[in-house]
Amino acid sequence: MISEKMRNMVKNSSAIRAMFEEGKKLASVYGAENVYDFSLGNPNLPAPEEVAAALKNEIDNCDPLALHGYMSNAGYEDVRQAVADNLNARFDTKYDGSCIVMSVGAAGGLNVFLKAVLDPGDEVVVIAPFFGEYANYVANFDGRLVVVKPNPPTFQPDIKAFADALTSRTKAVIINTPNNPTGVVYSEKTLTALADEMRKAEKKFGTTIYLLSDEPYRELVYGGVTQPYPAVFYKNTVSGYSFSKSLSLAGERIGYLAVNPECADFQDLVGALGVATRVLGFVNAPSLIQRAVAKCLDSSVDVGYYEKNGAALKKIMDKCGFEYVEPEGAFYLFVKAPDGDDAKMCAKAKEFRLLLVPATGFGCKGWVRIAYCVSPETIARSEKSFLGLAETYRK
Repeated sequence: MISEKMRNMVKNSSAIRAMFEEGKKLASVYGAENVYDFSLGNPNLPAPEEVAAALKNEIDNCDPLALHGYMSNAGYEDVRQAVADNLNARFDTKYDGSCIVMSVGAAGGLNVFLKAVLDPGDEVVVIAPFFGEYANYVANFDGRLVVVKPNPPTFQPDIKAFADALTSRTKAVIINTPNNPTGVVYSEKTLTALADEMRKAEKKFGTTIYLLSDEPYRELVYGGVTQPYPAVFYKNTVSGYSFSKSLSLAGERIGYLAVNPECADFQDLVGALGVATRVLGFVNAPSLIQRAVAKCLDSSVDVGYYEKNGAALKKIMDKCGFEYVEPEGAFYLFVKAPDGDDAKMCAKAKEFRLLLVPATGFGCKGWVRIAYCVSPETIARSEKSFLGLAETYRK
């Protein structure tokens, strides 16, 4: 018999993955070209050429025993230093290699952090809409998820509601900007206000509150928008990064945690992160891809490709009369269900072979997420189906 905790997780399994599996079934019936799968945030651009060159160089020129062997749980020292140097050059920070823990993607990094800091009953505050797996990550370590209500139409956090959510049991706050699912970038004003409220709460309760900044979409911003670096606003920040989106390496599972050197209990925290990496069974981040990404820290996929996809999809939504949030980053369009029922909209969409994700699982009922990390041809072919979906709301 599986555990009761796992039974609940299976029952509430990700709507995104469920829709993805549904898409494979529909494709087998109608043909993949006739199914418009906007469910999964799986990059459809190839990795930059520099990645393949770096991988080949490591394989051709490194001692294979060293290349494929164990290293420090936190990762190769020279890779960690390269990441720190790159962050310092870009954001005027003061990291060194000891601040960096290489991780099995951002998801692995977030779990490592939560394992390191949570005691049973500790609270983790998230701001809706949020990536739904956060609930499972916090539950993994018997924490309690506290959800701050969404704040449409801007979806910048409601600062008063956020302040009210902070208590003496708050151990961490998770933010995600650019945001999945809205594509909204948290402004400097927002980050300043969030940091001010956390400092007030720390002083009021005599506790430390960590900001866990989940940043897999940091490089994917559009239209002259700049993503402020959260760690410069709040000293107790741990930044979780993934190369899944910026280098299209989602399946390679490589990322890192960057611990602000001014963090409270810095030495204990980074030591705990290394041990958590081991005891969670990761042991260390994958060795070969660690070495390769260290040579590609200034590389990126063509962000303009996703921006053009977003523009094409917005034109279709305008024809349909659907209301949406203007995306500033990532590769999602957040669309309002005309009747306020996101589950019903997604069910209707399947009748037109459109696979959308209901945002109830993101803590934001009444909206749907459309992932436009697909081919331009898929977007163009989907127009007729979207128009058909829109027509059902006019009857």
